[in-house]
Amino acid sequence: MTAGRKPVTAGGKPVTTGRKPPGLCDATRGRILFGGDYNPEQWPEETWQEDVRLMSAAGVNSVTMGVFSWARLEPRPGERDFGWLDRLMDLMHDHGIGVVLATPTASPPPWLGRLHPETLPRDADGRTEWWGGRQHFSHSSAAYRRYAAAITEDLAARYGGHPALTMWHINNEYCTFDHGDEAAAAFRRWLRERYGTLDALNTAWGTAFWSQGYDTWEGILPPRHAHYLKNPTQVLDFRRFTSDMLLECYRAERDIVARHTPHIPVTTNFMPLWTGQDAWRWADEEDVVSVDLYPDPRDPLGAQHGALVHDLTRSQARGPWMLMEQAAGPVNWRGVNHPKPRGLNRQWSLQAVARGADAVCYFQWRQSRQGAEKFHSGMVSHAGAEGRTFQEVKQLGAELAGIGGEVTGRHMHADIAILHDWHSWWAGAHEGRLSTEVDLPDVLHAWHRALWEANLTTDFAHPEHDLSSYRLVVVPQLYLLTDTAIGNLLAYVRGGGTLVSGFLTGIADEDDRIRPGGMDARLRELFGIRTLHEWWPLDAGETVACEGFRGTLWSEEIEALPGVSETVPYRGGELDGLPAVLRNGRAWYVSTLPEPEALRGLLGRIAADAGVRPVLDGLPAGVEAVRRGELLFLFNHGREEAKISLMGTHRDLLTGTTVTGETVLGRHGVAVLKP
Repeated sequence: MTAGRKPVTAGGKPVTTGRKPPGLCDATRGRILFGGDYNPEQWPEETWQEDVRLMSAAGVNSVTMGVFSWARLEPRPGERDFGWLDRLMDLMHDHGIGVVLATPTASPPPWLGRLHPETLPRDADGRTEWWGGRQHFSHSSAAYRRYAAAITEDLAARYGGHPALTMWHINNEYCTFDHGDEAAAAFRRWLRERYGTLDALNTAWGTAFWSQGYDTWEGILPPRHAHYLKNPTQVLDFRRFTSDMLLECYRAERDIVARHTPHIPVTTNFMPLWTGQDAWRWADEEDVVSVDLYPDPRDPLGAQHGALVHDLTRSQARGPWMLMEQAAGPVNWRGVNHPKPRGLNRQWSLQAVARGADAVCYFQWRQSRQGAEKFHSGMVSHAGAEGRTFQEVKQLGAELAGIGGEVTGRHMHADIAILHDWHSWWAGAHEGRLSTEVDLPDVLHAWHRALWEANLTTDFAHPEHDLSSYRLVVVPQLYLLTDTAIGNLLAYVRGGGTLVSGFLTGIADEDDRIRPGGMDARLRELFGIRTLHEWWPLDAGETVACEGFRGTLWSEEIEALPGVSETVPYRGGELDGLPAVLRNGRAWYVSTLPEPEALRGLLGRIAADAGVRPVLDGLPAGVEAVRRGELLFLFNHGREEAKISLMGTHRDLLTGTTVTGETVLGRHGVAVLKP
């Protein structure tokens, strides 16, 4: 490694604030938090009393306030209007409803951009992103940071001692990229800290290609619009920089509220699999890890997408986590926005609880009558209290109250870890890659789906995390692997673990430099690969024949080492007879993406050989089984009634009935069984 250079690490170190960080249990107090974003500034004050009446009827015990209230709180520079929020905080406390109080910094007021245009971000073409929407701030702007710190300081000072306050919510869905001049200066500072010298940067970026060598730091810019392909390592570092700059913004506000209220937990909400943040590193900086989740109700794999996000978020939290946002009905940003059929909102909410959530919340409480999201559903829809949406919310609130004492704070056990790393995703997504058909989230979903359909519980982990507690480690794809990560995988297998990897893994180092031989030599030896001759990507819809199944998306021309334990060959075509799948002891390599049934069968066999068993055997297709603590959660994702055989006698906490031998679930049916 070049002298003076900062290494790429698994998740960074949390900043020490001199306090013992509280966690989600400090806010839940043995109950599941239930509620959502409450935006009362959109409504006349006489509506507030009706809101708290309906909240009480629905079992709401938590609301998030202030997320987009900056212009109301600071109508002109330096002015403060807290009276309305004072009344709301008191109103919530009087009705036993806790407040997750947000800093409003995700959506600056128009006066900030007008008076300080340098606070507005610019895209890669140099176009300014103006006010009128949201997230219109430059993460590198000194003026933005100064005003954001000031409003956060005053909020924390005013409400830090309020009895309604249960949690701080910093900003909202951090997702801003900025290619402007102030960001460019910050990018250069970041690069100087990372590399130390221009020689080190030129080496890391491979600037000998296309005559890109830099002779001065001032010549370096963010990856703005270019005539042809951009430098991939420059793009990779810009993504790292963007994640770090946004994290600096989060830390600054977090540290302010933590100074005032060291006993109150702090969070910010992730978007699932959002490309702009290294979420492993971010999670280390949060007391509570929270996520927003909006599967498409018409997606037959919507529940699997939800399960993947639950598993990833729980793993980032290392325990209970918070579902900060979901939709009670339709959203407003798809081409066609479908409502949720009866029972689906309940099922997906309880699925989150089964997979570790101690908070189930929505965007938003009351559906807006104006603005860009007036067709995005609320817990109280345009149909009002008599509408189906609110009636289903009431049912769910009662059920969550009934099971909260049995489930909150309980952890889940998984024998399988799926590895994922944002740096690898960023590097592998460069525009000059071998196939635009290969999209990491799709590959990740395919592998997780195979395990989910087999009812095999999974965690997620970073490739540098301690993996020794897992019987099986699964690598759908890790294009970029650091030397530390490779050493970690080798040590895991040497220690008796079983490893199975998908294609395009271990191809590049941390600078997106292709490793000699097209794959790291240590990994080739581990998987039993003598030579990786060529990559053979497949066209959209194209498949390749393998013995016993068909592969999709990708294939590889591989020569195996002598004495490899097992191979599954390609059949026909250019790769006829060459190995599609190799097993070398406890290490497996899969050089294509098997069709879903084949991948499920392969991973099920490998898991069984590693000593991993499904939560329940013999389940009907479409039924999901999850254990959290001693509770068994069952979900019927199929359209037809499903009968599930059980050992022993259980009590269904949702119905209060005793279940012996068998239970029957209808469409979108759920059972929460206690032995």
